[in-house]
Amino acid sequence: MRPDPVHINATGNTPEVTLNPDGQVKITGRAIDESRSKFSDQLMTWIDSYVLDPADKTDVLIALEYLNSFNSIYISSVLRKLSIVRDKMKKLEINWYVEDDDDDMLERGEYISSTFGIPIQFTLTDQIKSYY
Repeated sequence: MRPDPVHINATGNTPEVTLNPDGQVKITGRAIDESRSKFSDQLMTWIDSYVLDPADKTDVLIALEYLNSFNSIYISSVLRKLSIVRDKMKKLEINWYVEDDDDDMLERGEYISSTFGIPIQFTLTDQIKSYY
């Protein structure tokens, strides 16, 4: 049984998150919180449940205007857990949107992709907020 849909509103330090059991995962905004929070616990709990019975295709959209080191590790954990859907012979597509001039954000995403062997499609944009 798949988990219920979840929507977590953004705060000044945490991104907006939309989790839909039909295979939609969306993380947008700013990720600068330096601690474990209700946001992170709720997200991980949902993913743990979702990967037990994932949709045939899981689409992940990441559009962050800022991602600190602590949250880079956290996003890596989220994507590693979601990559379990590939082990179940399901499709996983990760789209990471990066502002044209944000080399740091692109490098963080590329590092996550190469280090953990998770294929990520990067799209450069002139306005990251249009993906919120």
